[in-house]
Amino acid sequence: MNIGGTANVASLGAPLVYFSTDYVFDGAKREPYVESDGANPLSAYGRTKLHGEAAAGERAWIVRSSGLFGWTSRNFVRTMLRLGDERDEVVVVDDQRTAPTYVGHLAAAIEEVLELPFGVYHVAADGDCTWAEFAESDLRRGRSLLRVRRIASEEWGAPAARPAYSVLRSEKSGTPHLPHWRVGLRACLERL
Repeated sequence: MNIGGTANVASLGAPLVYFSTDYVFDGAKREPYVESDGANPLSAYGRTKLHGEAAAGERAWIVRSSGLFGWTSRNFVRTMLRLGDERDEVVVVDDQRTAPTYVGHLAAAIEEVLELPFGVYHVAADGDCTWAEFAESDLRRGRSLLRVRRIASEEWGAPAARPAYSVLRSEKSGTPHLPHWRVGLRACLERL
């Protein structure tokens, strides 16, 4: 779908917005990734998203973002809230740093992206944190406190490799600047 579906849409000749991911990077860099940084995905997901970027063609806005969360669907925030209701403690990786991005802020920014020339843009929340730090934030506002046990990614044992550092920033003038991830989290929690 990331490649074939995108190629099918691009073949219609209409401009398109292709949503990509921080997973196109390997996480070896320890400062924010910008659009001119070379991609080097660690997983099949990252590779298919990168190939999907190419399949989008030259009449596309490629929007890379990271750590998406919102009030619907499956995502980190909803999972932590559910687990917090089911148990006293959650186990969360503390060695993957990202910029958790609220989908409501990302969606609102697309209108600004459409005013820019075709190309790749990094549109992610301001600030950064590890997933454990995110879980320890005010995510549980209005509910009992969530105890987080911090672990390394190796201990978690996820089947796919994930970048240890995948904070995105834009080096391009005019790229929308999203609010801090904490502002996004508060907005998300208000909708839940």
